[in-house]
Amino acid sequence: MAAYRKAEQNCETRDAGHHRQRAHDGSTLLWLYGRHAVAAALANPQRRVSRGFATKNAIDWLKDRGLAEERLSLLEDARPDAIDRLLHQGAVHQGLAIEAHDLERARLKEVCDPEGGNRSVVVLDQITDPQNIGAILRSAAAFGARAAIVQERRTPPLSGALAKAAAGAVETLPVVKAVNIARALEALKDLGYYCAGLAGEGADPIAAMPKDRPIAVVLGAEGAGLRQLVGETCDGRFKIPINSQMESLNVSNAAAIALYEATRGSTE
Repeated sequence: MAAYRKAEQNCETRDAGHHRQRAHDGSTLLWLYGRHAVAAALANPQRRVSRGFATKNAIDWLKDRGLAEERLSLLEDARPDAIDRLLHQGAVHQGLAIEAHDLERARLKEVCDPEGGNRSVVVLDQITDPQNIGAILRSAAAFGARAAIVQERRTPPLSGALAKAAAGAVETLPVVKAVNIARALEALKDLGYYCAGLAGEGADPIAAMPKDRPIAVVLGAEGAGLRQLVGETCDGRFKIPINSQMESLNVSNAAAIALYEATRGSTE
């Protein structure tokens, strides 16, 4: 009970789940919640954890996954309703939440260097929905992508619902925050990537993507699609053939299909 009281006393307002906080050293603090997102963060030696809260069932689940005791010791025992008060309303935390420092910024030329292999990169042009971004990062990690590139000022923090939807991919897939997506594509071209934009009418079938070069799969926001300059910067535009009764796919589903197609020519 004492541990629960301690956790309850440390609870902040629900708004804590929405906003980034600043640590004493000036770094950014973010809330991560959900079993897979938190387990991956605790397993990541690069993720500094400020504090954490877990129910007994959640702790038992983490122990079964073989996490180091040193990392588990960062978590305080708490009841589900105490964790509820730490996060924004409706957050599905599954009995686990941690406040952690943001990861070190990934740099495009470092994490996207092909190094002789054909692993893909996924580029998100003004996609802003946290669930979609998280699902795309999960697919990118599943299909062995090197990295994801997002627009810095339009992308929500890599935490909360986004990190939960990514199911741990935030910890394993480097995410580059680019100021300008078109310039990021030019940098990828300089590294040897073929930039393939997903589009609709007038585009080539996705199976026609080249297989002899690493692919940068470029996706635009649902509805708006790729912005004109971004689309013009791509080397080619490709579409996923679907039943004519359906207008389009969800962008995260389209990303998964495109990333799978891009892996078919991989040499790694």
